[in-house]
Amino acid sequence: MKKLILSGLFLAANIFAMTDFELAQKNDAVMSGFEDSSSIMTMTLLNAKGQTRVRQMKSISLEKDGGDKSLIEFLSPADVKGTKFLNYEHAKKDDDQWLYLPALKRVKRISSKNKSGSFMGSEFSYEDLSSFNIDKYDFKKQEAKKEILNGKEVYKVQRVPNYKYSGYTKQVSYIDVNTFLNYQVDYYDRKKSLLKSAYFSEYKKINGVYRVGKIHIKNFQNNKESTLVWQNETIKNGLKNKDFHKRVLKK
Repeated sequence: MKKLILSGLFLAANIFAMTDFELAQKNDAVMSGFEDSSSIMTMTLLNAKGQTRVRQMKSISLEKDGGDKSLIEFLSPADVKGTKFLNYEHAKKDDDQWLYLPALKRVKRISSKNKSGSFMGSEFSYEDLSSFNIDKYDFKKQEAKKEILNGKEVYKVQRVPNYKYSGYTKQVSYIDVNTFLNYQVDYYDRKKSLLKSAYFSEYKKINGVYRVGKIHIKNFQNNKESTLVWQNETIKNGLKNKDFHKRVLKK
């Protein structure tokens, strides 16, 4: 009888065990369904000397099968005002990215080889600005492990970028066991050393869909930090493909 009970417990445990890939799917599912979004964003840059710079931006995005689209426009300060960044995400190939520089009145295409570079002097890379897409990563088939991180119970999920010019050899994601939302992601550089960590917080539900409210990135190699905060976000606004056409960059 004792053996039967233990077998039953073992079976029950395995029913609820999930692989890294399955957890990534759940994480993607709880953040999907917004259709489109519009928000004001505040970016704060902190250098190694403790000096800060603050930038205001407007952001819109469109949820699409096969890859989302997003457009960021800098509103202030004056030295970056009017700068625009357009991103077309693709599941099976490199993303298309463009940067409009108002001082030069020209659109610059971001090449695949340069997407690991800093976005506007921040600790966010161009690569980081694409929305998470499961198809861009390879996952271990092993059962995901639970651990306690800063007092929170999380799943530890490892993913490896499968696109050619990624600046990362791997990313380790820590997913809340109750909500399946990202809590932290560690990024390892091309030398397989820990480069930076991103901390996700201030989640909110808008019309039943989870949206992140704050991402803080700390770079352990240069001691710089960057924070993005979303304000006044709305979803399901009826945005269309034409709102993300390349011609909007020069408007």
